[in-house]
Amino acid sequence: MIGVFSVALALASTALAGKRGLAWPWYNSPLDPGVLNNGQGQVVAIYDWETYSPPSTNGAGGLGFIGMQRCRDCDSSPISQLASRQAAQGWSTVFSLNEPDLGDYVSPGDAAAWYKQYINPLAIKKAFPSVTSSTDAGKGLDWLAQFLNACGGACYGDYINLHWYGTSYADFQAHITKAHNQFPSYNVVITEFALTGASQDAQVAFFKSAFAWLDSQSWVTLYFPFVATSPALLSANDGAAAGYVGTGSCLFTNSGGPSAVGNLMY
Repeated sequence: MIGVFSVALALASTALAGKRGLAWPWYNSPLDPGVLNNGQGQVVAIYDWETYSPPSTNGAGGLGFIGMQRCRDCDSSPISQLASRQAAQGWSTVFSLNEPDLGDYVSPGDAAAWYKQYINPLAIKKAFPSVTSSTDAGKGLDWLAQFLNACGGACYGDYINLHWYGTSYADFQAHITKAHNQFPSYNVVITEFALTGASQDAQVAFFKSAFAWLDSQSWVTLYFPFVATSPALLSANDGAAAGYVGTGSCLFTNSGGPSAVGNLMY
């Protein structure tokens, strides 16, 4: 098992451990995250878009769990329980709002006020709200810039949190590099990324290139390919994601073993 101290070190210094993590959906109870943890330190973290521990046959599978307060107040992750859940479970890092620039939109000003009230007080590593790769005005990196401006230097964080979906490795690399250049004071975590509508072979080629490049960037702390589940579970529980991304990027097979993409995690 990776202890809290070891996980804290892993999240603070890329030289001490791998950078790969598992994005673990709420419906993953039949699966075992330990299948993708070979004990060699390549896969070090797991999150489940919630502040409760990962649903699985093997807890966190020996990985460092990162709690995520994905919305301002969720039935599944009440904001009133954020601090107590962090203390009870001993996370060394917290992720905050999930894509507030899209869907259930939260203005940068409202998000900044919320962040100061609830995320700032946690004496652990912190990631600013995750943003999409949209280039529309008021979304993506533009939303993040407005959020940090609204913070006025008073939102304490360690990482910018990026999502990316697209059609080529070149576009992925360009977007992540642009984000780093725009916000050079912060390290980067990428908590969702994959090609859209691609075959498994195309996803494997993409992730091979992406993993190698991300591992070589000192300012990238953690990255989580989408998604650590099986094709059957994704299709049954998240049809929108299965339709948009496809099932070729799933890290598990339907029998619970590592897929062709999952094998790249080792």
